[in-house]
Amino acid sequence: MTQLPRTETGPLSLNWGAPDPLVRGPVIGTRSNAQHRNVLGAHSGPHATYRALAIASGALHPAQKPDLTLTKPTDIIGPYPQWFKPGRIVSLDPFGAVVADAFRNYIAEGFDIRPTIAITKAHILVPEIVDAINVGRLKPDGKILKEKGDCVVTKAAIDQVWHLPGIASRFGITDELLRHALVEQAGMDRELVERKDLEVFLPPIPGSTVYIFGDPAKLADPSTPLTARVHDECNGSDVFGSDICVCRPYLMHAIEECIRGTQAGGVGVIVYFRKEGRALGEVTKFLAYNTRKRQEGGDTADRYFACTENVAGVQDMRFQQLMPDVLHWLGVSRIHRLFSMNPEKYEAIVQSGIEVIERIPIPPELVPFEAQVEVAAKIAAGYYTPADQSNVVPLSQTKGRDLG
Repeated sequence: MTQLPRTETGPLSLNWGAPDPLVRGPVIGTRSNAQHRNVLGAHSGPHATYRALAIASGALHPAQKPDLTLTKPTDIIGPYPQWFKPGRIVSLDPFGAVVADAFRNYIAEGFDIRPTIAITKAHILVPEIVDAINVGRLKPDGKILKEKGDCVVTKAAIDQVWHLPGIASRFGITDELLRHALVEQAGMDRELVERKDLEVFLPPIPGSTVYIFGDPAKLADPSTPLTARVHDECNGSDVFGSDICVCRPYLMHAIEECIRGTQAGGVGVIVYFRKEGRALGEVTKFLAYNTRKRQEGGDTADRYFACTENVAGVQDMRFQQLMPDVLHWLGVSRIHRLFSMNPEKYEAIVQSGIEVIERIPIPPELVPFEAQVEVAAKIAAGYYTPADQSNVVPLSQTKGRDLG
């Protein structure tokens, strides 16, 4: 077995981008042994705070380690060439799902190494798919789509793992500037963050979930038709059905098309990023809603983005530059049908080296009345739509209801 260079008391080295996991080294963000830590931050993203509360309250022993015996992924993803191309993956650990096997000898020695990716099988059941079956748009096949409307998927949960020099390079800034911003704006410990020997950061932010329809290995085959949507979290619409935006209708439409494409011999993937309110947060989003509806003249498309900027200072903080990393982890090199109108998502995907054959906007008949303002504003701002816009409500005619 390849051994990593280490001292008697120092941490294991991390060599980001190395093709051998033992040469690359494990990501150790736990506090079981402070001398073993080789990254900034802590495992579990925002849930690390709850772990701290559990320990402080006595509900959890601080030295607790997970039993990884039966946690092996149901499907093996990769390795793929993209994993090892310089700068191609900088926001997740491509080996994050296989630490129990790749680093089993180190775990046996007492190193507290934890997965940052988990892969499992599941069934998903959403009413829109049941409706599609009832009206004849989809037909159960017993393998991908069951008789009652539940769909078989492979899903992966991914925690963020940032290689700070790679992140800085992706944004065209210096590593020093990025670290300074983490100290000044995120309240990180200056002495710790400015340590140049620690290049990897486990940020206290939510990660993403991948839903794969069909054989996960086919995602890396450019000849297999791939249907995909990269979706950013919208709790109000996705979960509770709020009609002020098109998030859930677009997501459900993409899921239906993933099923249809998989049944035709292709494969589908939904990547769900936890970036609520364009990564501005739900509080900011609701404040922007109030601003939109209470401003003089009411909620209109021509002032849609300005209302958010007035509250948050920016229109969007999702930073799609990091988004393609998960696609490269999956081995994707070509997307045949991309369900997205967002030009920043499209450009980030294409500029990262992934070919997109066709972009598909949300069908106008799926746009709720209250969301016409949003759609018209986005089209006016350069979001993708077919050349024929005869069935899209003109910008001048869009106006939402005021708050009562």
